[in-house]
Amino acid sequence: MNIDRVSPEFDAVLGDRQPSIDTIAHGLYFGEGPVWDRREDRFLWTEIIGDAIWEYRPGVGSRKLMAPSGHANGMTFDLEGRLLVAGWSSRSVWRMEHDGTTTVLASAYDGKPLSGPNDIVVRSDGTIYWTDPPGALSIPGMEGHDQQRYLDIQGVYCMTPDGEVHLAIADCTYPNGLAFSTDEKLLYVNDTQLGIIRAFDVNADGSVGPGRLFNKQTGSEEGVADGMKVDVNDNVYCTGPGGIHVTNSSGDLIGRLLIPGHCTNIAWGGDDWVSFYITTFPTVVRTRLGIPGVAVW
Repeated sequence: MNIDRVSPEFDAVLGDRQPSIDTIAHGLYFGEGPVWDRREDRFLWTEIIGDAIWEYRPGVGSRKLMAPSGHANGMTFDLEGRLLVAGWSSRSVWRMEHDGTTTVLASAYDGKPLSGPNDIVVRSDGTIYWTDPPGALSIPGMEGHDQQRYLDIQGVYCMTPDGEVHLAIADCTYPNGLAFSTDEKLLYVNDTQLGIIRAFDVNADGSVGPGRLFNKQTGSEEGVADGMKVDVNDNVYCTGPGGIHVTNSSGDLIGRLLIPGHCTNIAWGGDDWVSFYITTFPTVVRTRLGIPGVAVW
């Protein structure tokens, strides 16, 4: 892997090794939604245009876990270890139960259908947050049966543990990836069209305050602000031009992991949470970094 080292802080991210890349899967049609399942010791990802959810088990290999998937996009786990899915063209947030059945959790706001849930995270109290841009209504190969847009807002929504859906953030241009800081006092939301990451204060009740600019991406290479995660030192990792942009907790770029192709999303995994998985349009690759990521529930 090629490295763009901007600050000495980046050395801790790399650890005591020169990161190398292993290919987990190739020949995909828009890889996305990576998440590590620590209960089953497996890695999951979505294939949006390929309309499938995949699993990879170390030492075993990959197989399709679910197809069709409603062009599923981002994924994470809830507090009970159930898979949560941002169902892009199904215009819903849904859950895979332990027995393999599925349950729709949210499909509308204020009586109007969602546009297309993109990325998804869970707070430690069980509140679910997701971004809802309209890309699923127009991008070829990802659109569902209903391509009508009902909501003018491109926002971030949340669902409380008792099932209430609220609009958490309304003033977005094209919200995509999102991630919490380690103490959950900040919610980071990136904007694909503007190439920025904003930071929002999170109140004790889960509501979100005004946003402020955290980082503006630069670079002319392939790639945009999309998937985003945080490590245990509160460094923020976000896809962008050239690969993965890593910023410190102040929003300063400290370095880039230069990955071939258009990177779409990222996730940590493994028993030590330092295995780093990267999805691109056609592939899933894995490397090892020096700082663990924040463990998924």
